[in-house]
Amino acid sequence: MRRRRLLGLAAVATAGAAAGCLGGGDTGDGTGGADIEWPSGTYADYETTTVTVESPEGEERGSVTAAIAEDGDERLLGLSDAEALPEDGGMLFVYDAPRGSLTYVMRRMSFGIDIVFVDGDREIVRIHNAPEPGPNEDGEEQQYDGSGQYVLEVPYEWTDRHGVEVGDSLRFDL
Repeated sequence: MRRRRLLGLAAVATAGAAAGCLGGGDTGDGTGGADIEWPSGTYADYETTTVTVESPEGEERGSVTAAIAEDGDERLLGLSDAEALPEDGGMLFVYDAPRGSLTYVMRRMSFGIDIVFVDGDREIVRIHNAPEPGPNEDGEEQQYDGSGQYVLEVPYEWTDRHGVEVGDSLRFDL
């Protein structure tokens, strides 16, 4: 895991979290922008970790390199400055303790993502396939609720392609 910090980020922290992306988007080939380096741009200085999803039997379903959003500013920014998310990239939102209610939105998104809610034991409790907002939508109306201590965002339908299900678990180092 490499440790790097984002400097100069100016955003207002909130009790909840919001995922919002601005920029490019999916390459149209189903890879979610596989040709881009991740993390890059605004996220180049974020700490990262490899997140691996495992079945209850320990079978590896897939893994991504995730930028870690661990404070209010980073969680509010979400993927707002990402132009795309490669197939092997993601963002891991980290909270100090489990939260009974979290709502993520698709603020200014130009590509879809999967939003995976994970409890304090790192077990997946809810998965949403969140498509990109329509041409005249800002994504605020697209709300995805869940609970947990971690939220993993990965490319749209990544969980379907890898057979990820509620009850699977995440393995990562912080």
